[in-house]
Order: sequence, then C-alpha cells, then structure tokens
Amino acid sequence: MNVLIASVIEMPIGTNLGLLRVLWALVSGQLLTTRGALIPALANLGLSDAEVMQAWNAFANGKWDTHRLVTTWANLVRQEERWKRSEYGGYRVKAIDLTGFFRPCLQNCDTKHYDSTAGKALKAIPIGIVGDVGHIGAHRYTLPCDLVRANVDDPRESVLEVDLIRNAVSLMSDPEALTADRGFKPVSFIQAGCQRIVLRRPKNFTARRRTPPEYAGRGRKPTRPEIVRPLPRTRRGKAIDATPPDRIDTWTDLKTNLAVKAPIWYDCVLPDQPQWDAHTRQLVRDVTWTIVVIFHPSFPQPMLLIMTTPLTLTAQQAHAFYMDRWGVEQPPLAAKQMLGAHRQFVFADEARQRLPELSLLAGSILSYVAACETAIPTGFWDRAPKPTPGRLRRALTKVHFPADFPLPERLREKHSRTDHLPKGIMAHRRTKQAVSQPVIASPTPVCVPILS
Repeated sequence: MNVLIASVIEMPIGTNLGLLRVLWALVSGQLLTTRGALIPALANLGLSDAEVMQAWNAFANGKWDTHRLVTTWANLVRQEERWKRSEYGGYRVKAIDLTGFFRPCLQNCDTKHYDSTAGKALKAIPIGIVGDVGHIGAHRYTLPCDLVRANVDDPRESVLEVDLIRNAVSLMSDPEALTADRGFKPVSFIQAGCQRIVLRRPKNFTARRRTPPEYAGRGRKPTRPEIVRPLPRTRRGKAIDATPPDRIDTWTDLKTNLAVKAPIWYDCVLPDQPQWDAHTRQLVRDVTWTIVVIFHPSFPQPMLLIMTTPLTLTAQQAHAFYMDRWGVEQPPLAAKQMLGAHRQFVFADEARQRLPELSLLAGSILSYVAACETAIPTGFWDRAPKPTPGRLRRALTKVHFPADFPLPERLREKHSRTDHLPKGIMAHRRTKQAVSQPVIASPTPVCVPILS
C-alpha cells in the first residue's frame, strides 16, 4: 500500500484514490478471476457500488497520463537505492522492446502486432517499452522509463518502432548504451542519432569492409569493399564459407563452466539498400560496426551481435550486455501471465490504451516489491520459495482492499457541489433547435371554369 500510494499521490485529488483501487485490483490478480473485466475486478475487492464506479470513472475519464505515473515510479525506485544498474565496460544497459495486448474482437482497431503462434499480425494494442536494466540482489529487474503508444495518424508498427527509438535516444545519458532484439533495424538507430548500440542480427546478416581491398597487381582494380559473411551459408546447393575473422576470443562461462568462442570482425559498415536516400546512405557510411559471433556449447545456434565502433566492449562484455536485454521482457510477462492482463474487456478509445499501460506498471511494481521483500511460500510444499511476482500475487489475491489503512490527506474523494446541475436523464437531454423551413412561393392560381 505504501508503494502504491507513493506512485499515485501526485495525481489530481479524487483521481488518485480511484487509481489506487485500480492498481490494487491489478496487483492482486483480480483480472484472472474476472477474465479481464475491470469493473467486476473492482467489485471483488469488497468495495461498495459507489466506490467501484468512482474508481472506474477515475480510470476511464480522469485527467491523468501514464507517463507521469511511470516517471514517479522510476524516481521512487531510484530514491530507495535497492536497485543497482547493470554496467559492462563502463556502459549502462538501456533496453527497448515492443509488446502487444491482443484484442481479436475489438472494433475500430487499426493497430496490429505479430503473433508467433498464428504466424501473422493480429489485432492488438502495441506498446513500446523503454527500460533501464539493473538488479536487486541476485534478481534482474528492469525499471520502465517510458511507455510509447502507436501513432494515431499512422498506426503502423514500423512507425511505432521509430518513435520508440527516438524516445529512448532522448532519454539516454552519457554512460548508457542502447540494446534491442533483431526485430529492430540498425538504420533506424542511426537516423535517430544514437551512437552507442548493441543489436542482435539474423544468421544471414552480411556487412562490408569500410575500404576496398588493396590492388593485387593484376586485373581490374577493386572499387567496392569486400563482403563480410560472419556465418557460412548455402545458396543453390553451393556452400559459401564464412569470412575469416580479424580476431577470436575465448573464455569460460562461470555458470556452466563451458568454453565459449567468439570470432570478431572490426571496422565494418552496413551494405547499401535501394530504398535509402542519399542522406541516409551517408549516415550509414559514417558509422562503423564491430561484428561478434558467440558460439556457446549450451545453444545449438550461434548468436550474432553487432555494436558500434565507439563502444569499447570485449566479446564477453558484449555477450553479457545483450543477455541483460532479456530483463525488458519481465514487465509484459508479469502483466499478462501473472496479473491476467492478456485478456481485457475495455472498449473506449482511451481506456483501451490506459489499461495495458497500467497493467505494465502494475507488473513492474509487483516484481519490485517481491524482489525486495521476503519470499512468501505458496503452500507447505513450497520449501525453497523465491521472491517472484507470482508468489506475491497469490498472497494478495486472498486480501480485500484495506479500507482501514491510514491514507494521506491528499488521497481522498473530491467533494464538489453539484446541486445546481441536472441529474439523471435530464443531464444528457438536449433541446432540439427549431429548423427554419425554406419559404416556397405558392404557384399562381389558375382559374378553372365551372360548368353548370
């Protein structure tokens, strides 16, 4: 309760109390029992009908935005100093990712997100996440810094990806470097002005040397740089060998005690693409990359990483740097699977965006509190419990909203006089305006003779 109060207390009076009740319904997993319906989830907390409707009105119609809630939560975590940033080679990890809350039956939904099970993009509410990766003791924890919505004018996910990268670059500080999965394009980071990048690329990735090779003395002089293929491949039944690396690093994984090998290629540039304009081509040529391929015995497929040349990371540090990117997957996992936000039943234009964002914040809060407090066993069989959000959520499910908890003075219902306002059906009845009818000239009377 103290953590939730500190997160919403700066919101407008009345709205903050309603958001407190909504957040308690989310962190206690009430969406699991109501199958994603928010108003029945609030009713399960033991609230009265008036309190349920006040919380719903604060959520759906209140004057608040998620960015302010996320900023307040991030400042609160930093002030407690229990969370420590992950740092490798002098660079702190900042990760980005795209997640989607699928709404297959939602009407007037122009946004989509790829579903690996269906093998295609389905109707969803996509949200971009920017997070600072760190740890609380031995547990990895990602602190959300910003949540980015899809553009209203252009709801394509490619546009959301560009907006997410720009927001992440604007939030970066000097000792930070940005990392993302292979779904993001390197040219988008370059266009956004990011200079410290660690990305994963597919196994068929190719690059070029920065300068053409030296003239061998015979034949035509080379004009194009040499192609760099980090991994071998087969094309039309013909095997193509990998380019010899500039260096090979080896080390021993402390967790598995296995030897890891990593070939490295220095001073490479991205190959030109036909759809790039002249300005983009020049930006891409000015950025050099270091390619690292990680061969780990525990994984059947190698991991191909690229990082900009300004980063002075070794192969082992680059591998650990990217592995910490998986921390940004924790808030969506906690929100969807632990709290039941994978199924939602809100339909208004603003509510359909607010509930996924608030669910991600609730999942982050639940994970933080679980990591900071003593683990709660699920039952007598749980002899070695771990401080996970699922165990804490099971304990909160058994507790109603603590109505007797002492709330601050600012956290109260907003009492305003509404005696002068119409009530009930009279509040939304409108008076029809008199429509002026056009004056039509009467036709000239025609004299018809009457025959007797």
